[in-house]
Amino acid sequence: MLADAAAVVGLSWYVVLWALALLGCRTARTRYRTRPRSPLASADDAPGVSILRPLKGLDTNLYENLESTFTQEYPHFEILLSVADEHDQALAIVRDLIAKYPHVNARIIIGEEIVGVNPKVNNLVRSYREATHDILWVIDSNISVASGSLARSVDILTRSPSQNSLGRRIALVHHVPFAVVHENCLGAAVEQAFLNTNHAKMYLAINTVAIESCVVGKSNLYRRSDLERVDGSLKPKAANVDSLSRKCGLPAFGSFLAEDNMIAGALWHELDLRHDLSCDTANNAIGKMSLADYVWRRVRWIRVRKHMVPAATVVEPFTESFVASSIAAASLRHFFAISPWIFFPIHLVAWLWVDFDVWESLAGHPIPSGKRYRLVGAWFMRELLALPIFLVAILGNEVVWRGERYHVMQAGRVTSTAVDHTSEYEPLATD
Repeated sequence: MLADAAAVVGLSWYVVLWALALLGCRTARTRYRTRPRSPLASADDAPGVSILRPLKGLDTNLYENLESTFTQEYPHFEILLSVADEHDQALAIVRDLIAKYPHVNARIIIGEEIVGVNPKVNNLVRSYREATHDILWVIDSNISVASGSLARSVDILTRSPSQNSLGRRIALVHHVPFAVVHENCLGAAVEQAFLNTNHAKMYLAINTVAIESCVVGKSNLYRRSDLERVDGSLKPKAANVDSLSRKCGLPAFGSFLAEDNMIAGALWHELDLRHDLSCDTANNAIGKMSLADYVWRRVRWIRVRKHMVPAATVVEPFTESFVASSIAAASLRHFFAISPWIFFPIHLVAWLWVDFDVWESLAGHPIPSGKRYRLVGAWFMRELLALPIFLVAILGNEVVWRGERYHVMQAGRVTSTAVDHTSEYEPLATD
């Protein structure tokens, strides 16, 4: 009886995973294979947007990444490019772009304001306060976007609640990360395989179901007026009786490494607002990355996430291809005496097909035949590493970010024993 119950649970779980996988695949096909031009691209009354780009050093593809915001097809925006140090190497590129696009309202913000241990937030606070417009687009320095991304995103952000399927006002518009490799190395290939298949598939599915906040911070639009009403407590605003004495707005999130996820969660839970995806991708430029770099990026993110969403983190290994298929194979063998040697190849081919279909939908074109076998190898490597990485990550609470060690605490807050606010920041791995 117990074995029968376990087999039923195992098969049911496998069916749920496939439902999510197919939902993610369908969402990728319907949302990303066509990207229409928004009417706001040429509308005289389009709302103003302040684009905030925090910079530190020479990230991979930095010139092209920043240039993609200068070339947005949108009538009313400004760009604030912030650095903590007046000698930062990124400034030379920024000044070249400002000279190349004199018609674009762009300015440099030099100097950080220390509001917490997160150097990205410290770098952004002055830009956040000096921005001219209420709508803010915070976009990492290793991200490039299509020229129509801003118009399409503002179009979603400014819709009335009756115009969206969620029935509530959209407080945040985000873009699914899509990895673009610029260095031929194993770690970068595995990272690309992760971001463009399993991560993208589940990210799209979860956001389509929309029962909980699920946002990464590569490229997000929201209103400063909304952010000024939240403090990261994740408690409904009416319950925050002492909200006037609390620190609100962007500075309130300086104690989190995953400030992007916490901002999204705060808008969702404290204000009862919702998020939505545009049909654009945040093209994540990946430079030189060893396999060890990839492993420790994933370990870091899991250690942060297990304190923010513990239930989802515990379930994570059971969503991976090899673990899920092992559970399904045992259940099928119990009920129908189907050999795992028959089931496993069928499962892997089907799972790989769905993952690569998601990849091609986000890319907007088929995977080149000359790269397919290499990408399949990276995909298998990613799948094989998933469970060992999880086991390493779940046993610790410390993460290293740009040479500095942090201890992760409840709700994802972190402490640092030796804070070096001049060190570079690196966006957290997006999963």
